[in-house]
Amino acid sequence: MRIAVSVCVYAVTFWAGQSVFYWVLSWFGALAGTVLSTVAVALFTNWLMLRVYENRGLTAIGLAANRAAAGNAAVGLAGGIGAACLVLGPPLLTGAAHLAPTADHPAAWTMPFTIAMLAAGSVGEETLFHGYAFQILLRALGPYATVLAVGAVFALLHGSNPHATWFGLANTAGFGILFGYAFLRSRDLWLPIGLHFGWNCTLPLFGVSLSGLKMNVTGHEMVWTAGALWSGGEYGPEASVLTSGVLLLLFVYIAKAPLGRQTALLVDPPAEKALCEP
Repeated sequence: MRIAVSVCVYAVTFWAGQSVFYWVLSWFGALAGTVLSTVAVALFTNWLMLRVYENRGLTAIGLAANRAAAGNAAVGLAGGIGAACLVLGPPLLTGAAHLAPTADHPAAWTMPFTIAMLAAGSVGEETLFHGYAFQILLRALGPYATVLAVGAVFALLHGSNPHATWFGLANTAGFGILFGYAFLRSRDLWLPIGLHFGWNCTLPLFGVSLSGLKMNVTGHEMVWTAGALWSGGEYGPEASVLTSGVLLLLFVYIAKAPLGRQTALLVDPPAEKALCEP
């Protein structure tokens, strides 16, 4: 019951806080306001829950800055970038797609601004979906039920994105499950943040849609001659069968990658107690 109440309070706090934070931050613009309010309220909600229920700081959910965290973030970043290149590189090399100039050339600040927003968005989403609520559910329900359920919620909340399809949402759920599994392997948020950001920042550089959102950052777009099964259609490569295959490779990559496994204070309290004993 305590955990159910905590999760409900977590969800309501985030929902209510996002409106307030967006009202404050929307003067930066719609995109920046949405992204910055998400990351701000995700960090605030986790901080508040940790202080009220656990008497801990944000580092307790896996945001500690140390050498292992840097290594895990690098592993995740390499995996996300590599996966995106595996999805989009072969179609370009085989002629199933080609790059073409767009009608509008982006301003010089567009690329760094977009990358910064994608980085902030990755931190915000991973903190929200795999922070406090996810970790106390892991302790109560176990890894399978928690990771699968949160992955499904992750996909459902992308259902309102432009051009969303059932296949795209299925792959999105796969990413949500992957990010949850990444936390299980590393016991910190830096590995899933690296994966999330690596994937998200690479797709726009190829000129394709990211979860249905088109971002013109290079002045070029990827034009497909293959069908929507391969390209993902308007939703982008996340609705492609190529992404389904690469997702499986990403699970193997995370399973085999050398990681700095950390102590998850909310998930493994016995381990924490053992560390404190003389």
